[in-house]
Amino acid sequence: MNLARFPRIRLGHLPTPLEPMEQLSRHLGGPRLWIKRDDCTGLSTGGNKTRKLEYLCADAQAQGADILITQGATQSNHARQTAAAAAKLGLDCLILLEDRTGSTDPAYTQSGNVLMDRLHGAQVARRPGGADMQAEMEAVAADLRAKGRKPYVIPGGGSNPVGALGYVNAALELVAQAAEMGLRIDHLVHATGSAGTQAGLVAGLVALNSGIPVLGIGVRAPKPKQEANVLALAERTAAHLGLPGLIKAEHVVANCDYVGQGYGIPTEGMVEAVKLVAQKEGILLDPVYSGKGMAGLIDLIQRGHFAKDQNIVFLHTGGQAGLFGYPEAFGLPGDVAA
Repeated sequence: MNLARFPRIRLGHLPTPLEPMEQLSRHLGGPRLWIKRDDCTGLSTGGNKTRKLEYLCADAQAQGADILITQGATQSNHARQTAAAAAKLGLDCLILLEDRTGSTDPAYTQSGNVLMDRLHGAQVARRPGGADMQAEMEAVAADLRAKGRKPYVIPGGGSNPVGALGYVNAALELVAQAAEMGLRIDHLVHATGSAGTQAGLVAGLVALNSGIPVLGIGVRAPKPKQEANVLALAERTAAHLGLPGLIKAEHVVANCDYVGQGYGIPTEGMVEAVKLVAQKEGILLDPVYSGKGMAGLIDLIQRGHFAKDQNIVFLHTGGQAGLFGYPEAFGLPGDVAA
């Protein structure tokens, strides 16, 4: 598996740290918890999409693109990082934001990631919930081509075989770190949404014959749909690597019991998980992805899903900027008078 044959532009601060969460492990009574800090990739406060954009932006440049087009939910971490990558590479950026929550709170619609999209100079356009966002992007791209522009369309989450290479590379990085530390990883857990992160990890870890199972905690789709999406993309990613037939259905596992009322809608478990990790480890999760992923991990631990002596790595996919879009969800008290 030779990733060097695929074009890549270095955008992230890699490798990201792999650290123990000693206080949280002690609080929960085991297993031994570790965190892979992909919130520390560096590009516009970091996040998992940076790894994907290293390959996607290289592909865009190879095709002579002068503008990146992508889409996501209102508080999209992917949109923020795409806007930052475009700024860094001297490209224009157009972002289509879909209203998936119905929230009209200005903190949600204007702050957090939305504010940062605009700070990076991206043009932002809104679309209603349920819109065919791929079709919307293609229509915009066609209009731009008619005007002489050279758009490069990036799917939501950067989730296609090119973008998933970023998490094949992350699998290589994680296995190398664990080997250097003498760490046996029994499970890798992360929040899964647009499928690219999990698909890349699965393809990479299976190709390496690592024996590390991946558990995606779903944040949007029901389990059958999520697993089907991940499996299809993992298969396409493996084929892109020159390894067709490598991925089997048993390699893809998602638990979608922690979505709550829907994508981007806070849950009690998410709020508790974000607060707990902040207060035990000094680490900020996000309300849409890693918060729900951690809520699922904590609940599974409390249900005895993992053995007490196992080593569980949680992949932090970033997105802390989204916290500023959900101030009411956390109900934190104000300052106490002296």
